[in-house]
Amino acid sequence: MEKISCCGWNNCYRLSNDIIDLIITSDVGPRIIRFGFVGEDNEFKEYEDMVGKTGGDNWRIYGGHRLWHAPEAKPRTYFPDNFPVEVKQHNSFVRVTQPSEPTTGIEKQMDIEIAPNEVSVKITHRLRNKNLWDIELAPWALSVMAQGGRAIIPLPPRGSHEEILLPTNSTTLWAYTDMTDKRWFWGRKYIMLTQDPSAKTPQKIGVMVTDGWAGYGRNNHLFIKKFTYVNGAQYPDFGCSVETFTNADMLELETLGPMTKLAPEQCVEHIEQWYLLKDIPTPENDSDVDKHILPKLKELKIV
Repeated sequence: MEKISCCGWNNCYRLSNDIIDLIITSDVGPRIIRFGFVGEDNEFKEYEDMVGKTGGDNWRIYGGHRLWHAPEAKPRTYFPDNFPVEVKQHNSFVRVTQPSEPTTGIEKQMDIEIAPNEVSVKITHRLRNKNLWDIELAPWALSVMAQGGRAIIPLPPRGSHEEILLPTNSTTLWAYTDMTDKRWFWGRKYIMLTQDPSAKTPQKIGVMVTDGWAGYGRNNHLFIKKFTYVNGAQYPDFGCSVETFTNADMLELETLGPMTKLAPEQCVEHIEQWYLLKDIPTPENDSDVDKHILPKLKELKIV
């Protein structure tokens, strides 16, 4: 772990295995403000008007990767994480801890472990109840991706009417979701959403993804999140384990854990395994995903 200045924040920490690197800031957060190949572009969105800012009562998106608790509500979800966090190095990982939110009594924590020789990072997201009473929530991991890419969300295995009579998954729409918007691709096996800097309106969808992965393709790079789907568990937002949101600035690739009731001092964990691959064309349709992405997922034992 190397202490550096980055993006206007003086107290940042870089983790690298000479293939990929990521940067955490301890001035605000917990936030991972950079992830990418060494010497190449940040896969995450950077907000030039927010870099280096700290303090204040207004929530700032900042970009990068963050941890929230679902279901979304104001002001509960939007506690401003504008203040210092603790960064501590352990033998095989770095732990980032935010003091418990005074408005919710929830402590946020990330354990970040970069693989020694692979393009892989393990992020353990942790929410701890510091209240004197039980609370119910779901861990929610949000990556704010840079402009110009496309989110890829897999649907469960398809079948025929004769084989499968009952529904196999759910899809959640928001009041502003427009299924006719040209940014959407509604395939038989995949749903995709394109980030368009010229877009005038936001779009969002949530999906019950049982395959345990979602991706973002951009500039022939492919960012993959792998997670564990818990069969039979109650997920937020009518059963969503993956959500994606976009506007003109960015696209968020989000995974969620099940709704969990926490007694005082209990915690819940949600783990993402990140992968970053090169020379993967951004898909236009189902066939492109099957041809260019699915073999890589099988090779990495993601599917």
